[in-house]
Amino acid sequence: MNNGVLLAFLSYSAFALSDASVKLLEGTLDPFQVAFTGALLGLAVLPFIRRPEDRYGDVFATSRRDLWLLRAGAAMVGTVCSVIAFTTLPMPEAFVLIFLMPLFVTILSVLFLKEQVGPWRWTAVVLGFLGVLVVLRPGFRDLHGGHLAAFACGLASAASVVALRHARVSDKPISLFGSGLVGSLVGNGILMLPGLVLPDGRQIIFLLGYGLLAALGQMLLILAAQRAPASQIAPPQYSQMVWAVALSYLLFDQPVDVATFIGIAIIIGAGLLTWARERIRFTRMGTMWRGPFRAGGYSRPPAASPPPSYPES
Repeated sequence: MNNGVLLAFLSYSAFALSDASVKLLEGTLDPFQVAFTGALLGLAVLPFIRRPEDRYGDVFATSRRDLWLLRAGAAMVGTVCSVIAFTTLPMPEAFVLIFLMPLFVTILSVLFLKEQVGPWRWTAVVLGFLGVLVVLRPGFRDLHGGHLAAFACGLASAASVVALRHARVSDKPISLFGSGLVGSLVGNGILMLPGLVLPDGRQIIFLLGYGLLAALGQMLLILAAQRAPASQIAPPQYSQMVWAVALSYLLFDQPVDVATFIGIAIIIGAGLLTWARERIRFTRMGTMWRGPFRAGGYSRPPAASPPPSYPES
């Protein structure tokens, strides 16, 4: 295992512990306030994104203001939805729905980028939604707003990835990453005002854990991307599911049933199928995306984006 892959595993571990910090708050703070605090602490990542020739004002610089605003809005929605999801759902269940993001990217890429998608990726989409049905078992158990929030988080993250594919050629990394921070700071900062409270000492500890562990995870992911190609640092993101199951048992006393394990396996298989197809595709093209940006305040490197006209087998 090379250093880049090891750093990726450490990064995703930090992200999983950040999500656990949200759950430890037990819904005692307004989710908009939690999301705002996470974005505020996320500013610590900007020096690692910033290149020597960049200014911090370049966070707002873009050649496509509409796409910048889309990334900002998607980050705001995705971040607060992830907070709601991890607050109200068992961690594996939240991850199952949020991990639909690569499948949403496939669907949105067809609808808005007019990409040609072949049977491999459509098979992954079908498998992914089948895995969700196995986990959620609609009609046999109650579903609530937490499930909708997790689903919305995955969809918002996918929208941000699609916007990123359009903008990344002309926009600077600090703008691509910073738009999400600005969106979450401004949007969630305004929406938190009616329910704003001064956190107590216990809440401050978990808020710091949420924001600083996510920032640490992002920094480690940046370092990983500098030492290994994206094709190697993307699959370790599924280690978060191992963390989710372990934390559910050990920390939250929420055991995982057999059906959920089967659904998790199906969804991970669907994600790895998408990753494998993208790796083959980019090997043919001789290109590979290496930037470690993520959307919605959630832990994932966006999939690489090929030209829309490239045909798939």
